[in-house]
Amino acid sequence: MPHLRRPLAWTRAGMVAERALRAFWPLWVVIALALAPLIAGWQDSLAIELVWSWLVAALLAALGALGWGLWRFRWPSRAEALERLDAAMPGRPIAALADSQAVGRGDAGSEGLWRAHLERMTQRTRAARAVPGNLRLNSRDPFGLRYIALLFVVTALLFGSVWRVGSVATMTPGGGAQLAQGPVWEGWIEPPAYTGLPSLYLADIPPGPLEVPQGSAVTLRLYGEVGALTVAETVSGRTEDIEPASAAAQDFAVTQAGTLSIDGPGGAEWEISVLADRAPEARLTGPIEVDGEGQMSQPFEAADDYGVTGGSARIVLDPARVDRSHGLATEPDPREPLTVDLPMPFTGDRTEIEGVLAEDFSQHPFANLPVTIQLTAEDAAGQSGTSEQREIVLPGRRFFQPLARAVIEQRRDLLWSRGNAGRVLDLLRAASYRPEEIFPNQTTYLRLRVSLRRLEALADAPGGLTAEGQEEIAQALWDLAVQLEDGTLGDARERLERAQERLAEAMRNGASPEEVQELMQELREATQDYLSMLARNAEPGEEMADRPQSGQGEGMEVTQDELQALMDRIQQLMEEGRMAEAQELMEQLNQMMENLQVTQGQGEGGPGEQSMEQLGDTLREQQDLSDQAFRDLQEQFGSPGQQGQGGKGPRGGQAGEQPGAETGEAPGDETGPGSLADQQQALRDELDRQRGQLPGLDGEAAEAMRGALDRAEEAMDGAEQALRQDDLAGAIDRQSEAMDALREGMRNLGQAMADARRDGQPGEDGAAGRETGRLEPAQRDPLGRELGEGGRSGTEQGMLEGEDADRRAQELLGEIRRRAAEQERPESERDYLRRLLDLF
Repeated sequence: MPHLRRPLAWTRAGMVAERALRAFWPLWVVIALALAPLIAGWQDSLAIELVWSWLVAALLAALGALGWGLWRFRWPSRAEALERLDAAMPGRPIAALADSQAVGRGDAGSEGLWRAHLERMTQRTRAARAVPGNLRLNSRDPFGLRYIALLFVVTALLFGSVWRVGSVATMTPGGGAQLAQGPVWEGWIEPPAYTGLPSLYLADIPPGPLEVPQGSAVTLRLYGEVGALTVAETVSGRTEDIEPASAAAQDFAVTQAGTLSIDGPGGAEWEISVLADRAPEARLTGPIEVDGEGQMSQPFEAADDYGVTGGSARIVLDPARVDRSHGLATEPDPREPLTVDLPMPFTGDRTEIEGVLAEDFSQHPFANLPVTIQLTAEDAAGQSGTSEQREIVLPGRRFFQPLARAVIEQRRDLLWSRGNAGRVLDLLRAASYRPEEIFPNQTTYLRLRVSLRRLEALADAPGGLTAEGQEEIAQALWDLAVQLEDGTLGDARERLERAQERLAEAMRNGASPEEVQELMQELREATQDYLSMLARNAEPGEEMADRPQSGQGEGMEVTQDELQALMDRIQQLMEEGRMAEAQELMEQLNQMMENLQVTQGQGEGGPGEQSMEQLGDTLREQQDLSDQAFRDLQEQFGSPGQQGQGGKGPRGGQAGEQPGAETGEAPGDETGPGSLADQQQALRDELDRQRGQLPGLDGEAAEAMRGALDRAEEAMDGAEQALRQDDLAGAIDRQSEAMDALREGMRNLGQAMADARRDGQPGEDGAAGRETGRLEPAQRDPLGRELGEGGRSGTEQGMLEGEDADRRAQELLGEIRRRAAEQERPESERDYLRRLLDLF
């Protein structure tokens, strides 16, 4: 059958390969084991007797393996190939075609059936495919000798050379005459490790041109009679401590182009050219980005032919571009340039690096001033490359609270020049002239007074204000500005929640008694701090803020002693291993603290307090949207480590209302500009609803409030349009304008509410001049003392009228001592008051 010729031929060839492999694999193993030591060069270090013994043994083993293979090998016949091909097909059609009908001859029906059977078998043979040979040797080589031999050969090739096998010929009788034809020297050129290039074996490299990296190490070894071979080179540039040209071992480095030659029998000469190591490059690849907290993000690129090892950014003040007015009119104090390291990847290729320099320079004297920034990249060879200088304004944290901005401005002037100390003193004293109107609480006022006293003492000291004193006052002013901007109640609440979460996790994991005691102490301190902050930040109309709400909505008073007793009981249960009961009490404690948080925010105030709270929620939601837009903008530029985490959308003003309800989306499901635009629209609609529910207030403050809220809504509309156009940078600017307007509107609303209470306008808090059982904030100074006429405390009025200053100082010190001795105050606050006494 002609159609079976090709499958039959390939099947027969496969059988030949199968039988040859099974018969001769020992021969191949013996040859590999015999050649591996010769390739590795063992014959150069072993005695000639051992080498020849090894060769004779290998030859005998090879002859034995060859004879065993010839005895076992059988050339496959055509019938054997046909049998294997037939066995691979269903029904063995080839054998069926060779059969003859044994039953039913002469019967037409039976013969017709037989012909149909033969036709079907013939059709099956047309689908015949060649059967490959079985090349597996697992059953014949159970110990894997063939793999061991292969490993020896590969290892010998890695560390030796095939050409070394020829050196065996020199060991034969009369081979000494041919010694000059084989290598009697060895040499290596090893490039610097940082290049990652392999070493070169000179015996394998033909004479002629050869290019190597600069700084490559050359190692030469000369064998045989001293003086038979000598080395001549001009690549090292050495002039001193040069070993003799015939020295058996020579080592030097390639520093310049030249020649390297080995003179003598079997010598060679190479024309070596040096591959120069290029200096690295660095460049600024994009505009600088700034987040809401003042952290800058500057994308950059660095590259080097063998890899960048490090880099830095150098930031230098540019006095020529500084607006030399007000506190900056004086000559600045000399300051060293600001230098920070560039972030480098820990793993991977460093030939081309794309990164982002992310740093917060808000507290540096250069913050918010014109500077120049320049990048420097370094490589392993000690070379460096610099980028172009770029003129920027060094980003810093932005402050929106007016007093905080004033404090930060004076801090900048003090860091600009120590000669501004007197000016800073005068301006901050003027800014704090009427503390009851501008300071949110007593603590911030006292901190400013202490800082001013300290600055005055340092400035009046012999030699004037020192650099250390300058840094001390600058840090104090920074802390004060941050406290004015951020407040402390939120920090105390966050610390309390963190302590509760850690204790709950310890309950689940079965903490040790020592860990339980430590966590309970942390919870006690966090609870005490939060309750103290809550009491100090309470406004009139919030008398229920320190009472957890019962299920019927009635206030249930819980003292701090009862809270401490509850926490003591939780600790006792945990130490006894009764975690289920401890967790139940912990849930009760958490519920009580949550109710404190809710009632502190809601209280029993009238429409004015509710509007203030809703505007505060809107401001926070606008800040969240701005933060999310900033993260999305960073992702567009590929900023690593700052991927968006899903922003918080606006919550709206009605209970249970979800933002994005009109679009069918939940906030945070998407982070694209379209989703943010929908959230911005929902927040603008919520602000419009809140404006319609504002209390009817009159006066300049009320008009200013309405104007500020109009500007906020207009800015939100602009931010929405920018987000729909995928202009994230423009949207962030408009969102910032909206937040500024919201803050101004809240300040004006608070002023309008205070004016309404003072004038006895109806409709605010349900009645005019509602009695709260304590003085209004405007009637007390930051130390809690009753003010006299004109808004000044009695002691300050007395000073203006010539009253003895010692009596006022004694009164102030007595008040501080009393508060420092109050045990219910947090230890941190009492420690601060004790330090305040030391300053007085």
